[in-house]
Amino acid sequence: MIDINLIRENRDVVKENIKKKFQDQKLPLVDEVYNYDIEYRECKSKGDNLRSEKNKLSASIGELMRNKNIDEANKVKETVSSMQSEIESLEKREEELESKIKEIMMQIPNIIADDVPIGEDDSKNVEEKVFGKAKVPNYEIPYHADIMASFNGIDKDAAARVSGNGFYYLMGDIARLHSAVLAYARDFMIDKGFTYCIPPYMIHSDAVDGVMSFTEKENMMYKIEGEDLYLIGTSEHSMIAKFKDQILKENELPITMTSYSPCFRKEVGAHGIEERGVYRIHQFEKQEMVVICKPEESEDWYDKMWNYSVELFRTLNIPVRKLVCCSGDLADLKYRSCDIEAWSPRQKKYFEVCSCSNLTDAQARRLQIRYKKEDGTKEFAHTLNNTVVAPPRMLIALLENNYNEDGSVTIPEVLRPYMGGKEIIK
Repeated sequence: MIDINLIRENRDVVKENIKKKFQDQKLPLVDEVYNYDIEYRECKSKGDNLRSEKNKLSASIGELMRNKNIDEANKVKETVSSMQSEIESLEKREEELESKIKEIMMQIPNIIADDVPIGEDDSKNVEEKVFGKAKVPNYEIPYHADIMASFNGIDKDAAARVSGNGFYYLMGDIARLHSAVLAYARDFMIDKGFTYCIPPYMIHSDAVDGVMSFTEKENMMYKIEGEDLYLIGTSEHSMIAKFKDQILKENELPITMTSYSPCFRKEVGAHGIEERGVYRIHQFEKQEMVVICKPEESEDWYDKMWNYSVELFRTLNIPVRKLVCCSGDLADLKYRSCDIEAWSPRQKKYFEVCSCSNLTDAQARRLQIRYKKEDGTKEFAHTLNNTVVAPPRMLIALLENNYNEDGSVTIPEVLRPYMGGKEIIK
């Protein structure tokens, strides 16, 4: 959520930003909230003046009564009563306007960075840099689900009978490799100075509204029937919401956390659920990194975070590239974002495995996360998040890039301690 002062002072900037995101249907919201804000401030000002005047008149009643000016005192009482009715009416209108303003402000997208590429969808994202040499072996690499099945490591048919499409059973060495990747990612981030966390897997609706847009909420989140609870789509949701309504100390920042959680997603939209494989599914597990910092530090942390992803994937013998997200591909709360994509030697192309985002103060404003500066003033913090690893999607890259001609898979050296010393899966 942006600062309403920006709408008060420069609506054109806000409208231009909406156009850059190809959300022209939201343009009328800017003038609408601008007018509501004017009326809100007029109501508040009139109410404040009436309360001040009412208090002065109320204070005079006692003196009039003591001086036996009964008729005059009664007239003042009538005036005070009439003013109180008007004040209550103004307060009711203030509440209505405040609610309308908040509802609209939460639909207006965050201001994006000046250097974000302009484009209507992810086809206009821009490759910035490649890390590692993308190779295609001279032998065929099977589909990732077939590689898993060759080790008796996956059963989607049973999962479909039990849970429906978009679920899976992982078994044996594949399940163990899945857990090894998560454990390695956890320790990798701890070594970078991040605090390991396991958050709640369900959060209240006000926490959901604080961390994502209404569209994302509708398309992603599963609601618990009869409860004010949602299953998290990523641990970022509960990790950022941990600081809801808090005033942090300046010397506590930055707060750097790496969190594990299962993730649950409806995956409503154009992509849909993958029938055979495990690339896009309803349930998966993920190691996340989250940073809460001062505004002047957030761009430095953004660069650190996506670089951590690159470093981790390169230790697993996986070539990756950094893809800068264009304006139309940015979720409403994001200032900038990039995807780290892993090389698929089977498909001979890259695919997304990490998403790193700087949301500036958009989430902090919604959740009222502030910090107290040395001079006593309070400022909204900046929030950032990035995927460390998200198996089983990450397993696709790992299996394909370490697949051997004889059908075996070489286990990257850094994972072997988590696999009981095993070097290869046959």
